[in-house]
Amino acid sequence: FELTDEQVKKVQEKQHEEQMEVVGEMIKVQVEEEQKVNEAEEREDAKARERAARKEKSRKSKKKYSLSLEDTMLYEVKKLEPAKDHPLEAFLRDIATQMGIDLDFSVKASDELVFVEITGKDTGTIIGKRGSTLDAVQCLASYVVNKDSDKYIRVILDAENYRAKREKTLVNLANRLASKVERSGRPTTLEPMNPYERRIIHSEIQNIAGVSTNSIGSENNRK
Repeated sequence: FELTDEQVKKVQEKQHEEQMEVVGEMIKVQVEEEQKVNEAEEREDAKARERAARKEKSRKSKKKYSLSLEDTMLYEVKKLEPAKDHPLEAFLRDIATQMGIDLDFSVKASDELVFVEITGKDTGTIIGKRGSTLDAVQCLASYVVNKDSDKYIRVILDAENYRAKREKTLVNLANRLASKVERSGRPTTLEPMNPYERRIIHSEIQNIAGVSTNSIGSENNRK
């Protein structure tokens, strides 16, 4: 029994159709699987974005910052009494005279803290770049206050509310870099800072889970 050419052709066409149906079903199944995988990945991405958004919102809502003294490390200043004719005032006036700048000084003090508010047209000069001049004068003022004292007295010099503004800047910097470290998994190093500013960074990072700080270097290069 032999098939005619026409019958062979029909058989081949039928086999081809059946093969194409099988291929079509396979493609359909593959497409459906890919769609399921893509949908699952999209759901995971959406969940990840939602978790990140909640985390960032939680971070931002931890504290509300303003430039008022109550929200800074200078809150103790409000408790101080005016210290008229305090020896430090005369010392600071001499420095201003030697620098050729016009400034006024208002001193408040207790047994543990001396605070000096600096005003006048040359406050920008006494602050200096990133507070460098203000920090240097504060260091000298601390020496003057403590050289004959039996116990350490903290000295804070401020001008144009610089200390509170700087604290807010450092708090924002700490949070921004903490987010960067969390994302990258790599440590980061800040520029050298004075003890007051390092204390702000350490204090803020303590509020952030999964991130820690430590100081390195010595003296003016400590960071």
